[in-house]
Amino acid sequence: MAILFILNQQPYDGTDVTWNALRLAKRLYEDGEEVRIFLMNDSVDLARDGIVPPEGADDMVAMLKGLIAVDVPVKVCGTCQNRCGVLKGQPYYEGAEFSTMGECAAWVASSDKVLTF
Repeated sequence: MAILFILNQQPYDGTDVTWNALRLAKRLYEDGEEVRIFLMNDSVDLARDGIVPPEGADDMVAMLKGLIAVDVPVKVCGTCQNRCGVLKGQPYYEGAEFSTMGECAAWVASSDKVLTF
């Protein structure tokens, strides 16, 4: 079963929304589920080096890189690269695939479940 996570929020916005999404994605992967992650809006900062976690917070960039390292596909909105996040215009790191709304739509259509955060 393919489970698609669509993340929208800034990584360190004062809530645990993005952190919990990454924790759930990791757990589902560990439980043997097929996990896909699409980043859009301000969540694209997760795919950029240079985002430093606040004191005492988990490093969500490292969490995402850990998922990429075990072959969880991560696609990142290409339009959002220049429009969104604290690091507007900065490139995405290797393993975070530059993507399109068309590819997001294809993932939505081919996934058994879609979760948005």
